[in-house]
Amino acid sequence: MSFSLQRFDLAEMLRCGRELGRAAMGAATLEEAAGRVVRYLYDGCLDEETGQRECVLVRFFVTQPYRALPPEMKDAACAILGCPPAIETMNCLSLLATAGDEPAWNDRRRSSGHQAIPLPDERMVEQVPMLAELFRSLGVDQHALVTRDAELLFGGGEGKMYRVFFVPEAEGSPFIPAQEGFVQPCGIRSVLGWGGVLHGGELFAVILFTRVAVPEQSAERFRHVALDVKAALALVNTTFDAAAAEPVA
Repeated sequence: MSFSLQRFDLAEMLRCGRELGRAAMGAATLEEAAGRVVRYLYDGCLDEETGQRECVLVRFFVTQPYRALPPEMKDAACAILGCPPAIETMNCLSLLATAGDEPAWNDRRRSSGHQAIPLPDERMVEQVPMLAELFRSLGVDQHALVTRDAELLFGGGEGKMYRVFFVPEAEGSPFIPAQEGFVQPCGIRSVLGWGGVLHGGELFAVILFTRVAVPEQSAERFRHVALDVKAALALVNTTFDAAAAEPVA
């Protein structure tokens, strides 16, 4: 069933959370579950009057140590760094699933710069304005994020995580730097991000780039949706669909 981000009331919030949970439930891998989540949001967010999709692009990210990544993601991280990482446990924000208007936006392997974003230090985080603000908005301790310290990741309490990253007006926002190449030509109006911490201590984040103006009240309700998605992902123990990754200590 569809719903509108412009009129995302309490009833739609509860229904969205349930349906996203059901969509993710039973997936063999986190990548499969993430694919179901982004597809549900991309296909299900519809303008009530026109029937047009309200999302231009939906993406699902998860943190992973470099050594746990598939080969193509390791290559992507190295391309950004300019060399292999100094330590194999370096944290990376990895694109697990994507759905959008362009064909290339429906295959994580075709992403040119977001397959695996290396996080060797806090300076690297700050160099990507949207990610830095995403982590700040969600209450993530950046030092703990870089060092993969699960106990300190949320600055003293996982409950702080259930907030949202929200840019009501994407055009001209310093947090969305791809203005001429993405925001303006694609008509991006708002950006909404939400997520949580998985049972293994990894962070997940879902980001919606919309062609409609999302009210703040609608955005805030996704903190509750995040809890439903996290619960559905709790039983998934394998991250990638077909990756010969080393076990993480």
